[in-house]
Amino acid sequence: MIGAGRVGAVLGSALRAAGHAVVGVSAVSEASVERASVLLPGVPVLEVPDVVERAELVLVAIPDDALPGLVSGLTETGAWQPGQLIVHTSGRFGWKVLEPAVSRGAIPLALHPAMTFTGTSLDLSRLVDCCFGVTAPGPVLPIAQALVVEMGAEPVVIDEKMRGLYHAALAHGSNHLVTLVAQALDLLRAAGVEDASRLLAPLLSASLDNSLRGGDNALTGPVARGDAGTLADHLRAIRATGERGEGTLETYRAMARATADRALASGRLQVASAEALLAALNTEPPE
Repeated sequence: MIGAGRVGAVLGSALRAAGHAVVGVSAVSEASVERASVLLPGVPVLEVPDVVERAELVLVAIPDDALPGLVSGLTETGAWQPGQLIVHTSGRFGWKVLEPAVSRGAIPLALHPAMTFTGTSLDLSRLVDCCFGVTAPGPVLPIAQALVVEMGAEPVVIDEKMRGLYHAALAHGSNHLVTLVAQALDLLRAAGVEDASRLLAPLLSASLDNSLRGGDNALTGPVARGDAGTLADHLRAIRATGERGEGTLETYRAMARATADRALASGRLQVASAEALLAALNTEPPE
């Protein structure tokens, strides 16, 4: 294991539970050392070259931007071994980022868990409902798929050329959802709702479930109805929250425009109603 972050330590623990012997883990920060001790008890914390030297399979779970440099650096020192399996967990990259290691005879696999991690044992149970974006050369693709299945998850094959689009989709859906929810919670608290999450949770859960099942057909609310006056009132209300709603105002506008465009394209919204909505969204609310 290279990297005992939230992802690496959990996947290492899952592979260990599947019968793989974890012979070493690299951990630098105090938090990662603690995480390794909890999720990988008894596994020695080693320097990266020592981990690579001991292992038949090296799982690299580090930030995306650091991955190319680490692979190249270890290649220059002759660390990789012929026949060694090199697995990375980056969503951004496919297997070709590992080409320097491949030139030394290593076998490249890209396994990206489509899940957010807490870095605790709670994640191990969540792996059962999780999918992994899997990319590998054809002859070794079954190995990548088998490793995912061993961890209790489901492999989904992603073409090497489509990794960027795949990762953008996940980041847009997951990371930006966090921002939307946080902004909605802020507005509810500004409206005097003490337990904002309790009020919002059933609505968001139903909306997520409906949209996953029905896509654009799940749309409800003022945009779907063409209620330009309601949108204008929303903008005024958000503006009235002052600095607290400053960023939310632009997010609301951008999302409402995108929603109107999709509703128009799908035939759920008439042209005249869409024009009225866009006019409302382009009008600055009063201070």
